[in-house]
Amino acid sequence: MKLFTTNHYFNYPWEQVTAANWQKYPNELSTHVESVDILSREIDVERRVLRTERLIGCKQSIPRWLVYLVGAQDHSYVREVSEVDLVNKTLVMKSHNLTMNHLLLVNETVVYKPDVDMPQSRTTFNQDAEITAYASIKKICEKVEEWSVERFGQNAKVGKLGFESVLETLNKKWEESGVFVSDVSYSIIKDINEVTDRTHSVLSEVTKLGNVFSK
Repeated sequence: MKLFTTNHYFNYPWEQVTAANWQKYPNELSTHVESVDILSREIDVERRVLRTERLIGCKQSIPRWLVYLVGAQDHSYVREVSEVDLVNKTLVMKSHNLTMNHLLLVNETVVYKPDVDMPQSRTTFNQDAEITAYASIKKICEKVEEWSVERFGQNAKVGKLGFESVLETLNKKWEESGVFVSDVSYSIIKDINEVTDRTHSVLSEVTKLGNVFSK
């Protein structure tokens, strides 16, 4: 198993970074990402957390030696599960590849949090990945893992630049329109409150019915 880690920050508030995350793809730099589909989205009312599951489709060129050794595919799919925690102001994204994961498994965790020194204007980005290759020959595993770490690092650099361009573009639009995403949690909290109100309403009606039938 090989490990990949990178840390940096974006010069935008956590709320803006979180809002822009949903519009990160497609962008002109991360051309390997071809599709993003939302599989599910739900709100944990008690924890005030928005949970989203997405399926991400990618296409990248694969070295001939890797195709020869493990029959790798240039099209792949990744399952991503993210949680936006409004109380602790964290966005945690966990993902793993669905394609060829019996030969190469990549478990990635990304965390966005307000910067400790500049919480109102800067967001930290922490990315960790565990890359494990499965083969009967140890040298093949090491070769595949080394290539994967190198490719992962290249994609991480391109991904950062791509997200920077998305943040810059969206920030200009927000400024021009006079709409500032200073607190993306407002809309999510509204959704949570609506769900909570509906839940209380339903429980109230159920209680009333129960009282009627018990008489």
